[in-house]
Amino acid sequence: MMRIFLIGFMASGKSTIGKKLANKLNLPFVDLDTYIEEKFNTTIRFLMYEKGQEEFRVIEKEALSEVIEKYKDAIISTGGGTPCFFDNMEKMRKNGNTIYLEMDVPTLVNRLLYAKKDRPLIWGKSKEDLTIYATELINKRKSDYEQADFKVDGKNLNVKTLVDLIHKEVFTN
Repeated sequence: MMRIFLIGFMASGKSTIGKKLANKLNLPFVDLDTYIEEKFNTTIRFLMYEKGQEEFRVIEKEALSEVIEKYKDAIISTGGGTPCFFDNMEKMRKNGNTIYLEMDVPTLVNRLLYAKKDRPLIWGKSKEDLTIYATELINKRKSDYEQADFKVDGKNLNVKTLVDLIHKEVFTN
């Protein structure tokens, strides 16, 4: 079994690097947010707006369980908050390997400001507000992210680095 969960703050590159990694390792790629959007035939933003964050986190938890059940082998990118609610982190660690893509706040803020993806938690925030928000939220989530099996610097991450890590750590253990 090779199930790898990519975790980290929004805009840390989980989906982008996840697709490349899945391609390189010839595994299916699953983006948890996309899985949820397709299941409910709507956007994460609308789900959060319609159901509220608490109910969305329940939906996300159920989707994580479904993805684990459905894909024995896969690269799975999670939402930025996925590891921080319920027993999601424990569940991911029990059912695969977790890799934390760590990023500095200025890089994240720049990515978020210029990202094309709709992100409900940061909608309408200025660069200053976003910097404060990201710093506070990362500090709050850091203890969850730090439980990952592996931590990598996401700033200049390339697929080869991750493939090497996986071959060295995952295949040999």
